[in-house]
Amino acid sequence: MNIVLIGYRGTGKSTVARLLASQLGRPVVSLDEEVVKKAGMRIPEIIAQYGWDHFRTLESQVVEEVSEQDGLVIDAGGGVILRERNVSLLRKHGFLVWLTAPIEVIVERISTGTERPPLKQDTTFLEEIEEVLNERIPLYQAAAHTVLETAGMPPQKVVEDLLDRLQKEGHVVRK
Repeated sequence: MNIVLIGYRGTGKSTVARLLASQLGRPVVSLDEEVVKKAGMRIPEIIAQYGWDHFRTLESQVVEEVSEQDGLVIDAGGGVILRERNVSLLRKHGFLVWLTAPIEVIVERISTGTERPPLKQDTTFLEEIEEVLNERIPLYQAAAHTVLETAGMPPQKVVEDLLDRLQKEGHVVRK
């Protein structure tokens, strides 16, 4: 079974995925990194040259490849839940964990990032986050097996809480 971390940018998916994979002795796969490898260019370049729909198509191809593997910790991009097939494939062999944080925390964590171009045009940074979250929250809720709040918690504590939850539900045995 794979452990799949979903959630908006800045909620801690990448950090938690690396720590969790290390503790469990599992490989970690970043869907975004796999898209970059597949395309041979960085995400902003993919978006600028081909648009968001092309990026999502590449992401779906990566999901299809990765979801058939077992024993992974998957760091899923924030928009992976936009396509039902992605969610279905990831849930087939995975336990989906939705990492959340309040908007103020997300803004603080991602305000200096340059790896993602805007998702919405003609909006401020904060307006974009609010609009996108409003669209995605129901999708995250529908996709997730469990939810973990990451604000104000050191990443290691998030991992410990997640491991406790996974162990209680019989999904992992700690090393």
